[in-house]
Amino acid sequence: MKRVHILGILDDGWAGLGDRARQLLASADLVIGVGRTLELVRPHLAPACAVRDMGGALMQALEWVTSARSAGQCVVVLATGDPLCHGVGSYLIGKLGRGTLEVLPAPSTLQLAFARWQKPWQDVRIASCHSKDAGEWQPGATPGHGLYSLMRAIALHPRVFAFTSPENDPARLARALLAAGYGSAGAPVRLCVASRLLLADEAIHQELSLEQAAAMDFPEPAVVLVEHELQPGPAFGLEDEAYQQRTPENGLITKQEARALSLARLALKPDARVWDIGAGSGSVGLECARLAPLGHVWAIEKNAADAANARANSLRFHIGNYTLVEGKAPSGLATWPDPDAVFIGGSGGELAELIDLSLARLRPGGRLVMNFVTLENLATATQTLKDKGGVWDVVQIQASRSQPILHMHRMVAQNPVWIVTAWNDKVNP
Repeated sequence: MKRVHILGILDDGWAGLGDRARQLLASADLVIGVGRTLELVRPHLAPACAVRDMGGALMQALEWVTSARSAGQCVVVLATGDPLCHGVGSYLIGKLGRGTLEVLPAPSTLQLAFARWQKPWQDVRIASCHSKDAGEWQPGATPGHGLYSLMRAIALHPRVFAFTSPENDPARLARALLAAGYGSAGAPVRLCVASRLLLADEAIHQELSLEQAAAMDFPEPAVVLVEHELQPGPAFGLEDEAYQQRTPENGLITKQEARALSLARLALKPDARVWDIGAGSGSVGLECARLAPLGHVWAIEKNAADAANARANSLRFHIGNYTLVEGKAPSGLATWPDPDAVFIGGSGGELAELIDLSLARLRPGGRLVMNFVTLENLATATQTLKDKGGVWDVVQIQASRSQPILHMHRMVAQNPVWIVTAWNDKVNP
């Protein structure tokens, strides 16, 4: 059975191909590619060569390849640049197996773009927003948005190179970063854009501000480099005063000491999916988002002023993996994905129902952590857990903070907090 040949090709078409690639195309029985790449080689194919456009039909393309190989035909699949850099090569090797294919890469679009920008690229994070149009970015967007993975990459890496698409173009990305609060940050965010590489109307842009890029039109195809010097803050342990919050006499925030222990009890993995019920100012949920940078936090808060503060805090700290809903739980929770961890900081009088729902929806090994300052809520929680036969424990934390008095200091006690942890299985980890 003949091997499948995956050829990398750039927009200079036939002129940029080597002798081996030209020979394979000239003798091919079937050539598969997207419309743009097919047109680059069509005049050089044999009259009997079949041509298939795999644009939007990747699974069908695999069937074409398999059928042609079984018939002993020579198959060539075209990919842009390096087929193993966000290309079709990895997909076909995964389906057909190593040794069944030959890969002939062209210089990647990444290499050409960085050569034009005259910048090194060995430390960049490669990402893509070459996906379906999901509309403009809004703070609180969920992982289903077409820009989500790219926005997370930018949040976690100072230099990100991205392949764009006609809908998710560099201008939309710039607008997304502005909407996410990057434009007001102390350190500048700059974009470099390369459009229509190797074509007569090639356009290279260096060091654009977000505001400049957001207002421009970039001809396709285009790639973009995002560079910033934003320093990530601590994953958790921020001072209470760092959060925008309602501040009555006794405060309306999970205090740092209780917050730290609650986060420890949640035992979050980097890709954890978290529910934050009764988000308040967002302090616990936002620190969960930082502790799970590859995951996502869904939060709900019924008080409009608190919800506004939580949104402001998420923008202030550039927390992009955080979605806040204004409402009263359990309304709306049915549409959220099953969580790895649930934090209940406020129940709105629905505590027993929320415990039942959380334990039913927790993924294997998941944890439910609750904070209480009243005996009544503690009693409701422990009785509900007992009735369900759950595995749980309680930790009481009471901290005192130093406070100046004349030329000395005294200790001022905070309210005691009960931290209840429950597991959705019968084994306490």
